[in-house]
Amino acid sequence: MPVSTVNVSFQKDLLSQIDQIANNEARTRSELIREAVRIYIERKKEWEKIFKAGKEIGATLEISENGIMNEIKEYRKTISNEIGIFQDNGVC
Repeated sequence: MPVSTVNVSFQKDLLSQIDQIANNEARTRSELIREAVRIYIERKKEWEKIFKAGKEIGATLEISENGIMNEIKEYRKTISNEIGIFQDNGVC
């Protein structure tokens, strides 16, 4: 596969951390950064699938994001009343 070279700027402390990890793992800075980017892309794709599935399920059940948040709040109130561990401060 063809390779392209790119220039990326890092703060010195982050670059030091990258170099330390690369050194500990006996690989190059480039190898470490390539792996980090691959992992990021894979995770992003997985989250996109999860959000897409959530939207599809929400559309099928005719429930909005606000509806889900309200259900979570109501559930937490129920649990709070039963065991007294959650407080409703407007944050889910």
